[in-house]
Amino acid sequence: MQNPIIVVDNLVKKYGNFEAVKGISFSVREGEIFGLLGPNGAGKSTTLEIMETLRIKTSGKVFIDGLDLDQSPNEIKQVIGVQLQTSGYYPGLNLTELLYLFAALYNEKINALELLDSVNLRDKAKNKFKELSGGQKQRFSIATTLINQPKIIFLDEPTTGLDPQARRNLWDLILEIRKRGTTVIITTHYMDEAEILCDRVAIIDSGKIIALDSPDQLIDQLVNKGFEKKREVKKANLEDVFIDLTGHVLREV
Repeated sequence: MQNPIIVVDNLVKKYGNFEAVKGISFSVREGEIFGLLGPNGAGKSTTLEIMETLRIKTSGKVFIDGLDLDQSPNEIKQVIGVQLQTSGYYPGLNLTELLYLFAALYNEKINALELLDSVNLRDKAKNKFKELSGGQKQRFSIATTLINQPKIIFLDEPTTGLDPQARRNLWDLILEIRKRGTTVIITTHYMDEAEILCDRVAIIDSGKIIALDSPDQLIDQLVNKGFEKKREVKKANLEDVFIDLTGHVLREV
């Protein structure tokens, strides 16, 4: 593989006698959007958290940007950004103050308004996090991952609970981040999201990778096996209808 920025080799994670991750291996190319897909309890979030240095592995090897997870976890933290499913922020600080606080923790100098611009939140600069809508909260959370100008960002189910317009807006943001050269690792339960965003996906079930390829290739493999939809596939879906009728511009209060 050309320019792998992440290498996971025979990764295992056990909780007592339960093996949550069962010797999985994969690589991620620099600059791609890579999806980890699977049902609840499949092991994808555990795998993600190990790569993020948030959870200790049982065995196997993980390399992030050439750095060995066992030997250089602190150095790895300097080249990654992590957006969690749920995030807690100091309730008394506004968005600008929160960004400067995070920047101080990273020992980075930032222009908070420019960073808010990048996630379409400049007009909320003086608002507190609790005053934001669901989509705004997710975009701000992504802004915090960009403070240290990471080579890789990890997004754990970033669009869960968002309305269609907010979800599409966040897709655009993720694609824009990738255009800047950042590698994106994403977990999601929305298969249409993975199909649109991801260059490749790994499907995990019961702690093992059961498929790894581009969405197009995986779909073609299924069709070649003789799979047919019971209903004719149309050029648009109901979400497209909703967006068309209610407007493409993101509406926020």
